[in-house]
Amino acid sequence: MYFVETLALAGLGNRSYLAGGRSAAVVVDPPRDFDQVIALAARRGVRITHVAETHVHNDYVTGGLELARVVGAQYLVPADAEVFFERTAVADGDSVIIDAASGLVLRAMATPGHTPHHTSYVLEEDGTAVAAFTGGSLLIGAVGRPDLVEPTLTARLARAQHASAHRLADELDDDVRVMPTHGFGSFCAATQASGESTTIGEQKKTNSALLQDTETFVAELLAGLDDIPAYYTHMGPANAAGPAPVDLTPPRRADAAEIRRRLQDGEWVVDLRNRIAYADGHVAGTYNFDLDGQLATHLPWLLPWGRPVTLLAETPEQIARAQRELVRVGIDRPAAAATGSPLDWAGSEGLRAFDRSDFQGLAAARADGSRPFVVDVRRNSERAAARIEDTVHIPLHELRARISEIPADITVWVHCAGGVRAAIAASLLDAAGHRVVAVDDGFDQAESAGLSVLRGAL
Repeated sequence: MYFVETLALAGLGNRSYLAGGRSAAVVVDPPRDFDQVIALAARRGVRITHVAETHVHNDYVTGGLELARVVGAQYLVPADAEVFFERTAVADGDSVIIDAASGLVLRAMATPGHTPHHTSYVLEEDGTAVAAFTGGSLLIGAVGRPDLVEPTLTARLARAQHASAHRLADELDDDVRVMPTHGFGSFCAATQASGESTTIGEQKKTNSALLQDTETFVAELLAGLDDIPAYYTHMGPANAAGPAPVDLTPPRRADAAEIRRRLQDGEWVVDLRNRIAYADGHVAGTYNFDLDGQLATHLPWLLPWGRPVTLLAETPEQIARAQRELVRVGIDRPAAAATGSPLDWAGSEGLRAFDRSDFQGLAAARADGSRPFVVDVRRNSERAAARIEDTVHIPLHELRARISEIPADITVWVHCAGGVRAAIAASLLDAAGHRVVAVDDGFDQAESAGLSVLRGAL
């Protein structure tokens, strides 16, 4: 009997898989910190004989090359992917035996669209397909976006994505499990995907790629594409070159004097504490990226690539967790780190704080006639769907470049969809010297709080 173990990477919105039988297994789209995968295989009592990539990833650095080297596995990479290392090139229809005793075979199926070379892998047990590892092709209620490779290819890849989704649906039985890599919060998904598990049959009933004709699907897919995280530019080349092994040893410890010097030199000092604790008191000039707030997406998107980053947290365990998330996106070694509290990092004279509120607080501030300056830091697609009247839209990833557009002599209120991005934005504004109020509330509460919410075209 076959098994599939799922390794969820919440910070990236992705999943990796370990699939096998009695004694052997394959890993699909492994993370760079693959020690967790090896631990899963050890608990199952299986040997990893194959490592498979569905595509050259644009949103994270893979651990596939190094994992295959460490465990002595065959490294399966789509034949048309341009890479600069030794691997086993797989083309449409190629099969490899995963576990002969269990009758498990992995078959490659070309599913271009997310990338030109994208390949799904069908796991067969005694000749019957039981699971499809669909990477960035068919997701849960969505598909992978087609605009990450080259702008001139986007329309063509969108059509290919539609055809690939239909190929999967046409060639696989309804009860085959669909196991995508993207779609759990990843920006590699063209639209927001939802759900924990699915089958081909369920997707036939719910996935727009399988319900719409080609032209309608392509038009809606292209119209819904939003901004691409800036760090994606660096992921594809890193994966094509062959990522280096990771180093997760603790960073060098920084004292208060070093933290002060790094801030004075314009380096990034990142406070990983939760947004409530940060607002209540933090080292002046630091930025707040909550460790539980998709750190691996937000920090590399905003951090100027290659800039040294120093991490602050309450415990060494939090620093270690942050390191693990950041190596997945190519931020390999923090310049330094410190644990404890803001008093340890700066002393009482180097601390700042700012206010937090909710949408009721914003409505009250407007009602008293003060007309607060309100910045919406959500993405373009969110703003297009619904927005609070009389607010300024600056997506979070554009804020540092556009901070001069914000008046310096008034209090700035900042909101997002749930509070995490507003807290990051508030820390950026606070570090720049603005008086700021972070709205820590769900956007769906804005209208009931008495704020005028506009919907539809801008």
